[in-house]
Amino acid sequence: MKLMQMADAVRYPHMSTAELRATFLVDDLFSPGQVQLVYVDLDRTVIGSAVPLGEALPLPCPSELRAATFNERRELGVFNIGGDGAVEVDGKIHALGNRDALYVGKGEHSVSFSSVDAAKPAEFYLLSYPAHAVYPTVIAGAAGRSPVTLGSAATANHRTINKLIHLEGARSCQLVMGFTELAEGSVWNTMPPHTHMRRSEVYLYFDIPAEHRVVHLMGPATETRHLLVANKQVAISPGWSIHAGVGTASYSFCWGMGGENQVYSDMDALRITELL
Repeated sequence: MKLMQMADAVRYPHMSTAELRATFLVDDLFSPGQVQLVYVDLDRTVIGSAVPLGEALPLPCPSELRAATFNERRELGVFNIGGDGAVEVDGKIHALGNRDALYVGKGEHSVSFSSVDAAKPAEFYLLSYPAHAVYPTVIAGAAGRSPVTLGSAATANHRTINKLIHLEGARSCQLVMGFTELAEGSVWNTMPPHTHMRRSEVYLYFDIPAEHRVVHLMGPATETRHLLVANKQVAISPGWSIHAGVGTASYSFCWGMGGENQVYSDMDALRITELL
C-alpha cells in the first residue's frame, strides 16, 4: 500500500509544482484487474480503486493496517464510476450501477468486487476512515441521493449535489460521501469556496474527456495554488485548504470527507474577493 504524508500550511507555500502534485494528488488509480490502495496520514484516510475483469477481486488487508481484515476497525465507502458491478460483503451481494454507492460498516470480514461484463467493467472508487461504532452495510443509490441544486448559469456554476452517505442517508461514523454533477455550460465547482477545519476532504474527478483537465484550486484563501487534474485522479484537501475547480470541459466529481463533524453545512464560507 502506497503511503502519503501531508504537508502543513507552513511548508505548503514553498512547494514546487512537482512537490504539490506528489503530496496532494493521487494520479495512478483504476488499473484493470487490480485493487489499489493509498494510505494518507491526514485523518488516516485510505483512498483506493478496484477494477474487476473476469474474476472477482478481494479487498486485501495491507500489513500497514495491523488488522486481521480491512474493516476490522474501519468503515468503507464504495462508489461506482464504471459499468454495472457488484460488491460481495460477507456473502451478501450488493449490485451497484453507475453512480451508485455502498457503505460497508466496521466489523465486516470479507469484501470482494466483480463486474457484470468484463468488456465494460465496473470501476469502484474506495474511500475509508477509522470507525468507532458499527453501522449497517447498505446501498446508497438513486433513491437516497437528497439532491441539492446550487449556483447559476450566469456564474457558470449551476450544479446538483447528490448526498449518498450522510446524516440523513446511509449512516456512518466519520465518512460523508456524494457526488456533484455540473449542468451543461457550467464549469466551476465549489465556488464561492469554503474551508472546514473539522474535516478533510477528497475529490475524485471523473468523466473528464482525455484531452481536457480540471484546474483544482487549493490552499488558504490568501495563498492559493492549483493542480491540473486529469480523468480519474484524486485531489486531497486538508482542513486549512479551499477545494474548488474549473474545467476546460464538462466533468463530475465524487466528494468524500472524514473528521469530527458530519454536518454537511458545517463550513467556513469565503468570498471570491478574499482569494489571492
